[in-house]
Amino acid sequence: MGSRFLLIKLNYIVQFIFSDLPMISLKDIVPAATNTITTQFILLDKGNIGQDGKETTCLALVADETASVHFQLWGDECHFFEPGDIIHLTNGIFSYHRSNLVLRAGKKGRAEKAGEFNMLFVETPNMSEIKWANDPTNPRKFVKEAVLSSHSRIFPTLP
Repeated sequence: MGSRFLLIKLNYIVQFIFSDLPMISLKDIVPAATNTITTQFILLDKGNIGQDGKETTCLALVADETASVHFQLWGDECHFFEPGDIIHLTNGIFSYHRSNLVLRAGKKGRAEKAGEFNMLFVETPNMSEIKWANDPTNPRKFVKEAVLSSHSRIFPTLP
């Protein structure tokens, strides 16, 4: 009984802490070297599960009501999340992995299932299909330089 109460209390504390973090829309994410993205989205499509060295990986297409982005799943995430799942990402990172710009939880972040199927979304623009350049006024930041494609070239839209 004691450990069950402790688990419930810990879950409540975690939810309370995460509820205070500012949520960002996918259209507002920019590449960075730090884990600062807290957002929520629906998983639309998932690619094949493969190996990246010793790690199991899988690329997915996710979206919210403002944009879509490629989401890199690692390890158990590849088998846990399925299309239609609503995912809450805390302290995620939007950065390059093997020359592809992807959103991911990273080592400091956390991806959790928050629900299923019931979320508005758009597939364009796809934030992973934007070419970014260093901000001339601040080389530690990025600005949009060009749109490579309005939608995902990896997960094509249905006709």
